[in-house]
Amino acid sequence: MATDSHRLVAATAALCTVLLGSAATGSARPTPAPHGVPVLMFHVIGEGSGARLRELYVSPPTFRAQVDWLATNGYHAVTLDAVYRHWVSGAPLPRKPVVLSFDDGYAGDVDIAMPTLRAHGWSGVLNLQAQNIVPARVRLLIAAGWEIDSHTFTHPDLTHVGAAQLTREISSSRTWIRRMYHVPANFFCYPSGRYNSAVVAAVRRAGYLGATTTNEGFASADNGLFTLNRVRVNGSAGVAGLARKLRSG
Repeated sequence: MATDSHRLVAATAALCTVLLGSAATGSARPTPAPHGVPVLMFHVIGEGSGARLRELYVSPPTFRAQVDWLATNGYHAVTLDAVYRHWVSGAPLPRKPVVLSFDDGYAGDVDIAMPTLRAHGWSGVLNLQAQNIVPARVRLLIAAGWEIDSHTFTHPDLTHVGAAQLTREISSSRTWIRRMYHVPANFFCYPSGRYNSAVVAAVRRAGYLGATTTNEGFASADNGLFTLNRVRVNGSAGVAGLARKLRSG
């Protein structure tokens, strides 16, 4: 009996060593959701008549119609964090998940997007250019279940900045968001989709779990957690254009 007990203790200790070693080295590998997950990329939800970059503006009626189309066609909005947890640990997702991400931070995120998504019981992801929206309005999004991620302080081309600014834009912006809003800010969004190996390395060092690009396509862990694709939603896309992109993804 003593020998059996000793063997059981030894086996248990060995198993604990393996498990703890795997956690310490981060050896868990993501399991991609089938066919990837569409991460929609919006900028300004508002009227852009006369705007210089008109395609960055999706009108409120068009946005509402797009969200209604998503709901009618079985999609369910989730956060990027929920998708990540599905990849790394098999956490459940809806049958047709979709992430609605909004870059920079504009009034329409709070005034239009938030109530539109809330009507369906959904939330979005704000890629916040730090200090682009007054804190009280960001906190309204957080209260509505939105995820807040970092999109730098000043939206530079990160492939053309020095080491000090690179650290500030990537690492310090995350620290600022975490302290200001008490949220994890676990994901990064490359300004204008600009990145290279040095930028990706800086994002990793800052402790992010992943990063989104402007590369067209569905997000999949197979393509790299720090170079996640998104589906651009331009102002001229309308419901039909969005539907085509999702059906071809």
